[in-house]
Amino acid sequence: MASGDDTRRGEISGAVLWDPVVRVLHWALVLAFATAWGLGKFGPDQMTLHFYAGYTVGAIVVLRVIWGFVGPRTARFASFVRGPSAIVAYARHLPERRPSRTWGHNPVGALFVVGVLVVLAMQVASGLLSDPEDYINVGPLAKYVSHETTQTALSLHEPLSTLLLIMVLIHIAAIVFYKRWKGENLVTPMITGRRS
Repeated sequence: MASGDDTRRGEISGAVLWDPVVRVLHWALVLAFATAWGLGKFGPDQMTLHFYAGYTVGAIVVLRVIWGFVGPRTARFASFVRGPSAIVAYARHLPERRPSRTWGHNPVGALFVVGVLVVLAMQVASGLLSDPEDYINVGPLAKYVSHETTQTALSLHEPLSTLLLIMVLIHIAAIVFYKRWKGENLVTPMITGRRS
């Protein structure tokens, strides 16, 4: 997280907040997850398209993790992932009706980003290992693990998709909260790259 002076300087100069890689991966993930989730819930019964959407989600997660170590400052985990004391301190001031003045992810948002990436990785892994024993929709890695592992993966896949949907709804609610209560537009910077 930047200092207050860095935040003001970035706002004044119109510096790039989110680089093109972060923005493209974010919106690609929105599309890929929505496609995978919709196909998983509503079919068709043959899950080939669902698999491809899941592979896309997995690739995006891998790229985002790599970019979290080699990308520009606001993309790097080291610049925004904080310990429990910073998270609690930020959360204590969250209800205040004023902008947060963070340059990039705030400590609570950072915790959420890491959580989403972990749950997405678990969701993709469970899909790759699942075997519903229908001889059609078998995950490509299921043949390399035990039957118990494939069944555990299968039993996790559906609850993880529900958890991810809840996380998406929390993310949308946070965007609305920041816009209406704190006066911060979080969507425009994820489109233009620049703080509005």
